[in-house]
Amino acid sequence: MACHLRSTSVPSSPRSNKASVEEQLQSLKATVSSPSATVETMVGGLAKLGSIYGLIDELTCLPSSQRQQREAVEEELERCLVLLDLCNAMQESFLELKATETQLVLRRGDNAAVQAKVQSYARSAKKAQKQFKKINSKAASDMEGCRQITTPSGSKWSLVSKAFQKKKVVCEEEQLQMLESDISDLENIVETLFRTLIQSRVSLLNTLTL
Repeated sequence: MACHLRSTSVPSSPRSNKASVEEQLQSLKATVSSPSATVETMVGGLAKLGSIYGLIDELTCLPSSQRQQREAVEEELERCLVLLDLCNAMQESFLELKATETQLVLRRGDNAAVQAKVQSYARSAKKAQKQFKKINSKAASDMEGCRQITTPSGSKWSLVSKAFQKKKVVCEEEQLQMLESDISDLENIVETLFRTLIQSRVSLLNTLTL
């Protein structure tokens, strides 16, 4: 697998990449621990996690990295699978939301239909929260060389559900569109993270074959 440089002109140094990982980790931890987290901060947190794995992908391409910490790389491969399972669980929840949407006929001024649709979003969000907690319970500390890469905790995913629940009391089409926008944003960032994890996993597997 070809190694990807962060710049087309000046390659990043190993020290710079490691410093960037630490910086992104601290930023991610701050996002996860924020008491005022919203759907937007959840999207931002997942984006930061993707950036961290992008940096890991670059670090694994370095000769010094390829000769060290074989056991840590193998452990990281397992943790990467946990995150991939998590992405799959989220994507399944998004598909359920879309299926529910096709079953409900939204008519302008039909508050009952709007309310039913919003409630279905809340139920699906709760189900996604349970999936998140189940998968997150299997995760341990992350790759030693990257120093405890953390994922958003199950309690933070519950904030998404709470965001939906707070909005469901307003039976207006504008509010419903905001919900759909939130789902779309989360779906897009999870898909991006999924692709990044796949690329990182391939890089890690390559280091074990050298």
